[in-house]
Amino acid sequence: MASEEWLVASKPPTATAQGARASELIFLVQVSRPGLWSTTALFYLMPLGHADFAHSRALWLGLFYVLFPLGFLLYGVNDIVDADADRRNPRKGTFLFGSLGAAEQLAALPWKIAAVQIPFLSVFYVLVGPRVLLWLAALLLAVGVYNAPRFGWKSHPPFDVLIQASYLLIFVLSSWLNGMPQLPWQTFLFGALFAMHSHIFGELMDIEPDRLSGRRTTATLIGAVSSKFLIAGILSVEIGVVYFFFGDPVIAGFLGLGVLWFLVDAILLWRNRPYSAREMRVFMWGWNAASIAGMFWNWSNGSLTHVRHVAGL
Repeated sequence: MASEEWLVASKPPTATAQGARASELIFLVQVSRPGLWSTTALFYLMPLGHADFAHSRALWLGLFYVLFPLGFLLYGVNDIVDADADRRNPRKGTFLFGSLGAAEQLAALPWKIAAVQIPFLSVFYVLVGPRVLLWLAALLLAVGVYNAPRFGWKSHPPFDVLIQASYLLIFVLSSWLNGMPQLPWQTFLFGALFAMHSHIFGELMDIEPDRLSGRRTTATLIGAVSSKFLIAGILSVEIGVVYFFFGDPVIAGFLGLGVLWFLVDAILLWRNRPYSAREMRVFMWGWNAASIAGMFWNWSNGSLTHVRHVAGL
């Protein structure tokens, strides 16, 4: 015991301070959910199609903002509110699934979230004018409605799923920053449905810790099997939107594979059984690979940026 105390005492103060700073940096990055960065980037890049990535500073500035500062805001508030449930969640404390902060780290998050937003929003004000304040107001309203104690929609199905349409604000900001027209309403519909089915999948992976903490979500309310059928149903609507309005059989086919997967999962594979930690990691890596492929397809084809005539409509 004495030797252990001596070892702790003998550590140089600089090494201890460096370790604390590294630990804090890891925590702050985890708050922004790097495991979801590819999906967020996909939303940001969707209005741009075959954009000139090499020479647009606004494009890169906006992309960095939606990955870290915006994620820091969205998921940081979520981490503060969900602190009790997160302690029961084995996925937390990782770059893929988000942070698991100590009480003092979570207590310091609000001012850090605000400090990170200010410089970016100031530049955006210069670039796009006062309308960015309306965008910020809509964003903060959505965050408040979702996370408010007792009355927050995150614990009131089906509003926990419907509020995910607020991710469409990324479409709006991207179009403003990059001087592009707003996407057609059909793309907004597709994006809203995509955000909703993605959220239900996240609830599926959290269904056990949510039940233990008493949190009420769509997945805990209807169960794992019904949630998988619901995801398959939403994906089927997305297929209809993509094929009939945009005529893109590649995206429609990829979404069709998703429908098939969730049906097989619900009927034959996991059914009501929870996913293991390893399986969830594999799913998330696959999800990120699919999002990156989607970004490349959007850049090379841009099929969701404008409605195409499809025979039969």
